[in-house]
Amino acid sequence: MTLYSVVTVKRGLLTHVAVNGGMADNLEPLLYGRQFAPTTLDRERPPETCELVGYHFESGDVLVHGVALAAPQVDDLPVMPVTGACYSLLNNFNGARRPPVVLVCDGDARPAVRREPIIDLLARDVL
Repeated sequence: MTLYSVVTVKRGLLTHVAVNGGMADNLEPLLYGRQFAPTTLDRERPPETCELVGYHFESGDVLVHGVALAAPQVDDLPVMPVTGACYSLLNNFNGARRPPVVLVCDGDARPAVRREPIIDLLARDVL
């Protein structure tokens, strides 16, 4: 599963919810049309029809169209289940750093892969 944080919410006919991820950590919706069923942690608000998008400002950076989420607010934590296979598609699109990987079993969590530090991202640059 992938845990995101909501960074912006724009309400209209369809509530536009941008999270701190997107194309760099989950290309499956764009490449394969994969449908995910996200939910928001610890929120009991009336549902709104939302478009859950990444923060890359690209037309293909849409994680889920028309999903019902508890009325979203900045800093909410949407969870996308069954995204484990996305790890092999991680990339540095628009300079995004690769996210950490945490293994969870029976309520215990431990880090498996650290978040990519900016120094690693910049290490390939030739100045």
